[in-house]
Amino acid sequence: MKTYDLTIIGSGPAGLSAAIYASRYNLNTLVLGAQQGGLIADAHKVCNFPTRPEIEGSKLGEKMQDHAEKYGAEVKMEKVTEIKENDNFVLKTNLDEEYEAKSLMLATGTERRKLGLDREEELMGAGVSYCATCDGRFFEDQVVGVVGGANAAATAALYLADLAKKVYIIYRRDELRAVGAWKEQIDKTDNIEVVYNTNVTKLKGEDSLQAVQLDQDYEGSDQLELEGLFVEIGSDPRTELSEMLGLELDKKDYIKVDETQKTSKEKVWAAGDITTNSNYFKQSITASAEGAVAANSIHKFIKSN
Repeated sequence: MKTYDLTIIGSGPAGLSAAIYASRYNLNTLVLGAQQGGLIADAHKVCNFPTRPEIEGSKLGEKMQDHAEKYGAEVKMEKVTEIKENDNFVLKTNLDEEYEAKSLMLATGTERRKLGLDREEELMGAGVSYCATCDGRFFEDQVVGVVGGANAAATAALYLADLAKKVYIIYRRDELRAVGAWKEQIDKTDNIEVVYNTNVTKLKGEDSLQAVQLDQDYEGSDQLELEGLFVEIGSDPRTELSEMLGLELDKKDYIKVDETQKTSKEKVWAAGDITTNSNYFKQSITASAEGAVAANSIHKFIKSN
C-alpha cells in the first residue's frame, strides 16, 4: 500500500487547488473524489473566476484537474467510505482500494438540499432533478419549473430557457436573491416566468411528474402543470467523514478551522465550502484560496516532522 504525504478528499476547486500547491511543494499528493470538479461541474456557467469571464463548470473542473496532474498529483475518482488511524491514516474507498496518508485534507463540499416532499425520491429521474446541466436535455420543448431564488436557481432557469418551451421560477419570497446580472437576463427572457411568494407543497403524477401543488393560487389555480422540476434551494455540508474523524463542527455542521485551515484534529485540515472560513461565501475562488492556504500549512507541517 502506497503512503502519500497528503491525501485530499474532494475533487472540487478547493481540493484541486490544494493539490496544485502541494505538488509544487514536492509533496506526494493524492486526490480522491466522486466527481471531477466536484459540485462546480454541475454549474452551467461560471462567470466570476479570474481570467475566465465565462466557462462551463465541468470545463473548469477539467482544467483544474489537468493542472494538478501536470505538477504530479494523482487524481482518482473514488469515494472514501472508511478511515482508520494508526501512525498515519488508512483510507478505504468504494472500489475496495486502500491508501495511506501522513496528513489529510477534507474538501468534500456540500450536497444539495431537497424539498422533503412525499414521493420526491420516487420521482427523482422521472421529472424531479437537482442538476439542470445534467438533465436539462431531457426536457426540450417541455414545461419545467425551478424552485429557488438565488444564483443557482437563476442560472439553472436561464440554461433551461434555451431548451424548454416554458420555465417557471417558483420562489418563496417577493424578490429573487440572485445577482443583478442574472435578474436582468431573466427579465429579458420571454419564456421565463417568476412565481413569487409561493412554495411547492406536493408532487403529482404516477410514473413521472405531471404537476405540482402550490400553497396559494397562481393565475386562478393552486396547481401548476410541469413535466420537470429542478430543485435549487441551496446546500448543506457533507458530514459523514468529519463525524467519522470526530472533528469539531459549528451549529450548522460546517468544519471549524483556524487561519491555517487546520481542524480540531492533529494532521487534518479542511478547505472550501465545508468550512467555517471565507464568511461562508461558497465560491470557487474562495474554495481555491482556502485550498492554497491549507496546502501551504500542510507543507510546513510535513517538513517539520
